[in-house]
Amino acid sequence: MLTILYRGPLASCDYDCAYCPFAKRRDSPEQLRADREALERFAGWVGEQPFEVSVLFTPWGEGLVRSWYRRALVEFSWLPNVAKVAIQTNLSCRTDWLSEASDRAALWVTYHPTQVAYDRFLGKIRSLPVRHSVGIVGDPAHLPDARRLRSDLPEQTYLWVNAEEGRLYTDEEAAEWSAIDPLFHVSRFPHRSAGLPCRTGDSVISVNGDGTVRRCHFIPEVLGNLYDGSYRAALRPRPCPAAACDCHIGYVHLEPLGLYDVFTGGILERIPAVWP
Repeated sequence: MLTILYRGPLASCDYDCAYCPFAKRRDSPEQLRADREALERFAGWVGEQPFEVSVLFTPWGEGLVRSWYRRALVEFSWLPNVAKVAIQTNLSCRTDWLSEASDRAALWVTYHPTQVAYDRFLGKIRSLPVRHSVGIVGDPAHLPDARRLRSDLPEQTYLWVNAEEGRLYTDEEAAEWSAIDPLFHVSRFPHRSAGLPCRTGDSVISVNGDGTVRRCHFIPEVLGNLYDGSYRAALRPRPCPAAACDCHIGYVHLEPLGLYDVFTGGILERIPAVWP
């Protein structure tokens, strides 16, 4: 099976988070049209493949406020060769359309306390008909919100915490976040990755809107193009060339970390099989 991290040219978001460079950015009509056309081309390619694929949409902006991402999530979920389709989202969109998706669709949802009323967000989560994880950035100002959310979410809903970029946590601070997310230690520090075996570039690839294939979002080397098939010859096991990896969508594929065992069946939507 080939796992694809797809990121088109979309770079606009309806939220204004202080830690995000794409906050309240607007794409022009031409940019939105290009993003839609790129996604439709990708969808056509996926539907034609004779092998099994899994797809995680990782847009720079918010995808689900756009009809073409909602449509793709539903349509992909019913394709016989798609094992799983998921998307990273702030869930600011309406959610009734998710009832049209199969059980192979999933969401990786991030809660932004400064951007949405708590009760509104919680209500949306409780009504979701598809598999999902929920998460929050480990900003100390968000700790009370994270505790409240953990208390109100169903016990079986995994609430993950991403270490805030550039923040060093004391052991006491880390313990507070670990009480909410027992896997917080995985996010707390960047992972040394240079020379370590990684599934990216072998069974996992990153694809952008024009079909350029890289091993992951964080390594600039081009492996080929999806649409002319030139990427296939480059797929093979290989070590990571970067000094460190500090993003979950990257380091989850580092083999020595053993996170495929932790997230069995839920790699794309960030749902562990079992957690403490």
